Amino acid sequence: MTPEEQIWDRGLQSERTRLAWVRTAVALATGGLGAAGLSMRHQLPLPAVAGFALAALCGAVLLIRTGARFRRVQAALHGGRPLDSGFDVLIAWLGTLSVVAGAVTFVLTVR
Repeated sequence: MTPEEQIWDRGLQSERTRLAWVRTAVALATGGLGAAGLSMRHQLPLPAVAGFALAALCGAVLLIRTGARFRRVQAALHGGRPLDSGFDVLIAWLGTLSVVAGAVTFVLTVR
């Protein structure tokens, strides 16, 4: 058995990657929803609510795209092609930056 065959576990790398994307998506969606609800309950400015709501939306989009992304990663790994995750990474960054914008607004307005 060659060293490459010993390392290769026939799909578990992409399964671990899928689970990491699911964790990211669930954290953005639930955290964004919770923070948006809290912001609305405490009547914070609209930018705080909008930032958290956008993060929740980004998390939902990532969660919906997880199955298709898993199939693309599997095909790329088994076909020896490079992985392309540009759009998903963009959505994850947008969600993260939305959380940061909402949190900064939250901190600056709560006294």
